[in-house]
Amino acid sequence: MSNIKDIAKLAGVSVTTVSRVLNGHPYVVEEKRKRVQKVIAELDYSPNRNAVDLSRGRTNTIGFVLPYNDHPWFDKVMNGVLEAAFAKCYSVVICPTGYDQAEEERYLRMLKTKRIDGLVIASRANDWETIAPYAKYGSIVACEYINHPLISCAYVDQLQAYTDGFQLLKRAGHTRVGFTVGREERWSNSTKLKIMAYEAVFGELDDALILQDCFDLADGKRAGARFLDLAEPPTAIYANGDVIAAGMHYYATHQGLNVPRDIAILGEENLPIGDVLEISTVDKNLREIGKVAVELFLNEKVEQKQVQHEIVIRNSI
Repeated sequence: MSNIKDIAKLAGVSVTTVSRVLNGHPYVVEEKRKRVQKVIAELDYSPNRNAVDLSRGRTNTIGFVLPYNDHPWFDKVMNGVLEAAFAKCYSVVICPTGYDQAEEERYLRMLKTKRIDGLVIASRANDWETIAPYAKYGSIVACEYINHPLISCAYVDQLQAYTDGFQLLKRAGHTRVGFTVGREERWSNSTKLKIMAYEAVFGELDDALILQDCFDLADGKRAGARFLDLAEPPTAIYANGDVIAAGMHYYATHQGLNVPRDIAILGEENLPIGDVLEISTVDKNLREIGKVAVELFLNEKVEQKQVQHEIVIRNSI
């Protein structure tokens, strides 16, 4: 198998010149560049991309850390990351963790060993004290608010978004409101903030009005059954996603209930399924968060940039 020494000998140039041609270095005499490229074509030579990237100190690759690659919330953020990265000729490596701390650290080590240039973290399993030291090897951008000297963030004000959602339901006359979340409070900042927002609007939380571990359509149906079968059911439910809200909508209507007359439903994420079922939603502009995260990565300086949420009113409240 040919190597750059063979190319240099056949082209009558130095190994350094061949290396510069392979790395797209601008300061190579054009006549020499053409000779080297001709020999490369004749030998059908392909450079070791890892070695080339190592010599350049860049891979033009971003790692996107997320717990699952089949969840609408993360899918929208990922689409924003992909769109912004490809526009700047960057590749994106999808790094699913399943909220496994060791798996997440494996992706952090990819940054340390220069296999990627940086990380956009949509959701994390480790604390920031574990993650932050890796920022010296490349840019790390969080998709949640963080005030850290080494880590940038693209974020929506989640507390305000949740508060606006609960206030919308309160203004509609609802005083007993159920809501769903993903992970439990000790692991999820989102869950913690949603509970805070609820208590700021409605006061002390009745444990019967919160349901954890809701991620998909089946969980939405389960939530609908759980809430509507209570001795004193809520008159409104705030779901942690339009897919979960759709499951609730399915359960309620198949029990002969009318939405919103008998039960009001509010979702999140502004997904097509919510549009089809006319479910009101809190749109956190997740795609924009992904795009802004890539912009921060490319800026290579630590910044915090907020993306504005909005409430989309349809026919479920």
